[in-house]
Amino acid sequence: METTTLRRPAFRRLALGRALTFFGNAMAPVVLAFAVLDLGGSAVDVGVVVGARSVSNVALLLFGGLLADRLPRALVLQGAALAAALTQCAVGVVVLADHASLGVLLVLSVVQGAVAAVSVPASAALLPLTVPPEELRPANAYARMGVNTGMIAGTSLGGMLAALAGPGWGMTLNGAAFLGAAVAYGLAGRSLGALALALAAAPAERARPLRELREGWREFVSRTWVWVVVLQFFVVNAVAAGGIQVLGPTVADGTFGRTAWGFVLATQMAGALAGGFLVARSRSRHALRIGVAVVALDALPLLALAESATLVLLLVAMFVNGVAIEQFGVAWDLSLQENVPQEKLARVYSYDALGSTLALPVGEMAAGPLAERFGVRPTLLAGVALVTLVTVGALCSREVRGLTVRGAQGEDGSRTGGEQRVPVA
Repeated sequence: METTTLRRPAFRRLALGRALTFFGNAMAPVVLAFAVLDLGGSAVDVGVVVGARSVSNVALLLFGGLLADRLPRALVLQGAALAAALTQCAVGVVVLADHASLGVLLVLSVVQGAVAAVSVPASAALLPLTVPPEELRPANAYARMGVNTGMIAGTSLGGMLAALAGPGWGMTLNGAAFLGAAVAYGLAGRSLGALALALAAAPAERARPLRELREGWREFVSRTWVWVVVLQFFVVNAVAAGGIQVLGPTVADGTFGRTAWGFVLATQMAGALAGGFLVARSRSRHALRIGVAVVALDALPLLALAESATLVLLLVAMFVNGVAIEQFGVAWDLSLQENVPQEKLARVYSYDALGSTLALPVGEMAAGPLAERFGVRPTLLAGVALVTLVTVGALCSREVRGLTVRGAQGEDGSRTGGEQRVPVA
């Protein structure tokens, strides 16, 4: 079945587009953070610039969900990738021309976040249309392997380019990656043809945006396990964003260096890639329970940074964390795919993504001031405690513990919906 999945043109092209997109998205915060530091910025400045991208992303996520339920999703992805390519190239040119300032980086960061918000729900809801229901588990695993491969390359190259050639070249390479993604998305839409267009035909009774948002909200809150897990990730993602994206580069600049930090981030994605091979062959019915539990391992890299662990121990912690991320990611994919109707999936996902990412700018912007006020080590250790507590809290939910997966098929054999989600943590 796995080999058959890889032979489907629409799936291969979508997976390629997603891999290129995440290559660029993984490199962006790394090179952006070092661009700010090269201008003499502090950890607070890094948090503000990186956090601005998350703010604009959160602000437009619901709009992105509406758009993805009304228009052909491949077309939405293609347009967003083209816009991202232009934005990234603009950032690169400004930095390479030595005309960059914190204000310029802040504005361009906001634009990047807005473009990503438009594409996220469309990407999330398109994957189940590319394969039959019985192939959803391996399709999710393979697609996420491609994403993780892109992120490995993006994070490692981001650190290397920032150290050897400067952040501007990394941003320019981002633009080329997004251009390639736009081509892949266009080809995926052509492979889907009439199926992709049929789902974009919005009936008259769904012509009111507010009513459509209410429909999505009702679908979201009607399932306790959904909003409980989203609340868990509200905290986990805030802690990880502040600890890894803001304090991590700051610690790296003063210790083992930028190139090593790029490989530290890449090791996490390598762990996720390895985890993908494991979960693709898993048949556990209580996948969500296991996935939610192993989220506690997000605390390992934070603990290693807080205790000034050797580079080897930090690499091990990030690898184990990556394996855990993949167990949760595929479990979450299947749970949504089996329970959310396809015609409402993009809007439900927009609420899911909104809740899970709303805390990103909070974590990114708060990490610097907290570290300056209390110290880097206490701030990171507080994050370890928070990740542990919210994971235990999520497991207290009977719905989270009891939810089972059926291999992406309903009891009558029909497909019930689908989604592709990549946790930030």
